[in-house]
Amino acid sequence: MKTIAIAGTFDTKGKEFWYVRKLVEKLGITPYMIHTGVFAPDFEADVTNSEIAAAAGYDIREIAERKDRAMATEALSKGMEILVPRLYEAGKFDGIISFGGSGGTSLVTPAMRALPIGVPKVMVSTMASGNVAQYVGTSDIMMIPSIVDVAGLNKISKTIFQNAVLAIAGMVSLEPEQTPEDEETKPMVAATMFGVTTPCVDRAKACLEESGYEVLVFHATGTGGKTMEALIHAGFFQGVLDLTTTEWCDEIVGGVLAAGSARCEAAIQCKIPQVVSVGACDMVNFGPIDTVPEQFASRNLYKHNPTVTLMRTTVEENHEIGAMLASKWNQAGAKMTVLLPAKGVSMIDAEGQPFDGPEERKELFAAIRQGIDNQYVEVIEMDHNINDAEFAEMAAKKLIALMEKERK
Repeated sequence: MKTIAIAGTFDTKGKEFWYVRKLVEKLGITPYMIHTGVFAPDFEADVTNSEIAAAAGYDIREIAERKDRAMATEALSKGMEILVPRLYEAGKFDGIISFGGSGGTSLVTPAMRALPIGVPKVMVSTMASGNVAQYVGTSDIMMIPSIVDVAGLNKISKTIFQNAVLAIAGMVSLEPEQTPEDEETKPMVAATMFGVTTPCVDRAKACLEESGYEVLVFHATGTGGKTMEALIHAGFFQGVLDLTTTEWCDEIVGGVLAAGSARCEAAIQCKIPQVVSVGACDMVNFGPIDTVPEQFASRNLYKHNPTVTLMRTTVEENHEIGAMLASKWNQAGAKMTVLLPAKGVSMIDAEGQPFDGPEERKELFAAIRQGIDNQYVEVIEMDHNINDAEFAEMAAKKLIALMEKERK
C-alpha cells in the first residue's frame, strides 16, 4: 500500500487537513501526518512539531513561548528540511502534499526541495499564481493555486483539495508501462541552450546521441542554469556541454535571467568532463521593452518577442564577463576545453545581424585568455559562428574524447 505524507499546521488548519486525510484514505492510500504548527494539533500526528523542531536544534516549547512567527517559521522549516528526507529514506512515505498561504508554503517547500527529483511533491498555495521561484528552486515541486485562502471548507476549496489529492494519488499509485527503451541506461550529458544557440546545441546533441549518450538540455534562463548545477552536484551527469553561459551577462549587468554567483562551478567541483563556450554572451535579458531600466534606454536593444527584450553587451561589459568566466574555469582540476567562436556567439552576433560585435568578441576572448592560467584548461578559437555545424561538431567531439578518457 502506498503512503502519502500530508504536512501542515494542524493547530490552525486542523479541519482542512483532516478533510484531506479522509480524501486520501478513501482512495485506499495511507496518510502520514506531519504537524508543522507551533501549538498542539487538533488531532494526533505521526510526526510531531517537537520532533521537527528538535531536528533543527530547537525546543518547541521555547518557540511557542516566544510568540515570534518569523522565528517559528525559520526553525520549523529548517527542521522539516532536515527531517523529511530522512523519513523518506526510511520508507515512511512515497509522496508529499501540503496546503497553505505564504507561511505554510515557506514551512514545507524547503523540505520538498530537499527530496530527490522524481519523488511526488504537491504544494497547494495562495502564492502559486505568482513568482514561485523562491519556493520551487531547482526542484520538481508541483504548485497548484488554491484560488481561495486555505481557511475553511467550501465548494471551491473542496474542489481544489480533491483535485490535488487525486493528482498526487495518481503519481504514487500508477506505474507507467515499461518499454525496452525505458530500461536502457545511457550515460547522460547536460547541455545549455538559448534560442539564439539552438542550432549549435541541436547539432552537438545529435552527435552525442549518435555516440550513445543521452543529452538533457537546460534553457539558460537563470532557473535552467541553477537546475543544471544542482543536478551535476547530485551526480546525474557524466559530461557537461555548457556552451551557453549567457546567464553571467545578466548576473553582471543586471538582467532578469541571472543564475547566481555559483554558476559554472558544479562541473569543476565534481571534476566532470566538460566543454564550454560563450554562447549568447552578446546579450542581457529584460522583459517587455517598456520594462528596460531607464539607464539602458539608449543602448542597442532588440525586441526578441513581445515579452523579451535583448540588450547588446558593451566592450567593457564583455571584458568583465570574460574575466568572470575565466576565474571560474581557471579553478579546473580536470581537463576541460573552452571553445571560442570568432565569427559570433549567437544567431544575432553574426555578420549583418543586429548584435554583430567584432570588438566586443575580441575583448571577451582576450579577457578569457588572459584570465586562464591552468594546464587543465584547453582554449581553442575557431573561425566560425557558434551555430556553424563545424563548431557544434567540434564541441561534441571534444566532450566525447574527454568522457571516454575518464571512463578508461
